[in-house]
Amino acid sequence: MSDVHEGNDSEMMGELTDVFCDPDNPVEVRFQDVSAAAYKIKGGIIKTPCSKSTISRLLDMEVYFKKEFLQVTGSFKERGARYTLKMLSKEQQEKGVVAASAGNHALALAYHGRELNVHITVVMPIIAPLMKVSMCEQYGATVIVKGADINESRSYAMKIGQEKNLLYVNGYDHPHILAGQGSMGLEIYDQVKDIDAVVCPVGGGGLITGTALAIKTLSPSTLVIGVESERCPSFTKSMEAGKPVYTPSLSTLADGLAVPMIGVNAFKTAAPLIDKMVVVSEEYIALAILRLIEMEKAVVEGAGAAALAALMAGKLPELKGKRVVVPLCGGNIDSTVLGRCIERGLAADGRMCTFYVVVSDRPGGIAELSKLISSMGVSIKDIYHERAWLKADIFSVQVKVTVETRGFEHAAELESKLRVSYPTVLWGPQVPEIRDQSLLSLTNVNDN
Repeated sequence: MSDVHEGNDSEMMGELTDVFCDPDNPVEVRFQDVSAAAYKIKGGIIKTPCSKSTISRLLDMEVYFKKEFLQVTGSFKERGARYTLKMLSKEQQEKGVVAASAGNHALALAYHGRELNVHITVVMPIIAPLMKVSMCEQYGATVIVKGADINESRSYAMKIGQEKNLLYVNGYDHPHILAGQGSMGLEIYDQVKDIDAVVCPVGGGGLITGTALAIKTLSPSTLVIGVESERCPSFTKSMEAGKPVYTPSLSTLADGLAVPMIGVNAFKTAAPLIDKMVVVSEEYIALAILRLIEMEKAVVEGAGAAALAALMAGKLPELKGKRVVVPLCGGNIDSTVLGRCIERGLAADGRMCTFYVVVSDRPGGIAELSKLISSMGVSIKDIYHERAWLKADIFSVQVKVTVETRGFEHAAELESKLRVSYPTVLWGPQVPEIRDQSLLSLTNVNDN
């Protein structure tokens, strides 16, 4: 049976040392380690397809998607997790291991721990999705919900490891984790011939480290390019500094990439192998998620879609006409977050627009607006009208409308038609200044 424990922040302990991830003595993983890992996990990991995408024609390059979201627990993390568990001594297998994770690493360890009869303890922050907490329990792990963020959870996990003599497994920097992730690179090389580039999402650096080591050993001319969210470009900053450096992290759709401090072993191994790092905006990550749903019938999380987002954003023009492999490294996205991503993607694609327009408040005023919109083949998604704060005449009403269009060109046609028909049109997600300043002052006084 699995257990869920909750704790408060006052109980948190200071960060302890992880002997496998020592900043003063980083480990450089070798190609032999990747080869050994691939052999060890063979039969316990799905060899996911790496197929040419229909998105290729939109990007003017041959794009192949390595579909790691098809692993049992929905991400590439299973590779490193299984290899790490397989490499445990018999004594350590009996004791078990402990890890800190908000999602994919915890799921991978929990699943393969059950398969290999190794008890897993995972410490998850209070922000971890309930679905992932529940799945870890179902796989038989002991789940401890503790810590405001992953850093606090990690400190507590390491404390548990020290007290109970459990091995702490860093999800993106343990040497066996890095070697295991490299098995994906070996598969890519085997599945796609004459690869010009591999464009890989980067968080803590585990996946790109193993992948770069495999690809660069077997095909030195193939470019290895990393992609990060602009909300946490920790590997990019570390490359610029020449060493791992702390980078503040902001909330992002690619939450799996939001790692403020990259792995020291990952940096030691991958830094000489990576040809280029780029960062991508939230807008394009949302759009990439939408494109994958519509064109690939694939539900992929923000981190998994980041590399495609970089191609869509034009960040890598040198790859035009080239053969490019993109790992879709994870598909564990909450349904609520997915809904938001779809809407943001539609907005970024010009297919969802919002505007303000002042119309007559007499009978038929809004009906005429609706008729104009429908005559252009535009669908109204939401409409709201406001009378109280409008500065125009008393027989006018301000209407905020959200519509669905076919794209930017169609939206531009609607905007043009509205401006011809109505004197006051504010296009876009703006908040017009409609309050009287004296009234605003009075409200402030009353609030005090």
